[in-house]
Amino acid sequence: MGRETTDTGTGLVTVRRGLPAGAERRAAEMYWDAFGRKLGPALNPPDKAVSFIAAHLNADRAVCALLDGRLVGLAGYQLGGRALTGGSASDVLRAYGHLRGLPRLLLLALFERHPAPRQLVMDGITVAPGMRGRGVGSLLIEEVVAVAAEQHCREVRLDVIDTNPRARALYERRGFMAVRTERTPYLRGLLGFGAVTTMRRAVATRRAEEL
Repeated sequence: MGRETTDTGTGLVTVRRGLPAGAERRAAEMYWDAFGRKLGPALNPPDKAVSFIAAHLNADRAVCALLDGRLVGLAGYQLGGRALTGGSASDVLRAYGHLRGLPRLLLLALFERHPAPRQLVMDGITVAPGMRGRGVGSLLIEEVVAVAAEQHCREVRLDVIDTNPRARALYERRGFMAVRTERTPYLRGLLGFGAVTTMRRAVATRRAEEL
């Protein structure tokens, strides 16, 4: 299932669910490009981080944008206890060692978000630099919202940091509203941001649309 657009000026972009086989490394590189500054203290060095992310992706929790078969956009979501980026505590310790792995687990715990009942959490969106500003992000968001509707969720929730105003502006254009801002000045020096805003968008269920 997917949607298409022809208004990118570079060709036909197809949005589909799931991560294509063989695209794990590319997906991990894009994810790191978008979130490496935030995740760096927990997963650096970059090469090791990208390899770790690629090895523990849950492909069925992805929505992808493809241009001529190449991954140019990616959105992840959390549903049913599984998110796009996986990896257990034992996986982290195995990859980084116990001595260096334990403090990394503490940092990763700061990013954990759990959905409320009938809520889908979108846990990251990234678009290739050459495709930004062409509507790809909006297509990815709408497909995630479609997933939420099919799963009978009432809303989609996401978190955006204060150093990413461009992402927040996109979410606001797509109908998300800020409901809470958590100030985290103690994280600015370590992770590069000092506040996290939670945003929500109501989902029209199929039954509501029919009525």
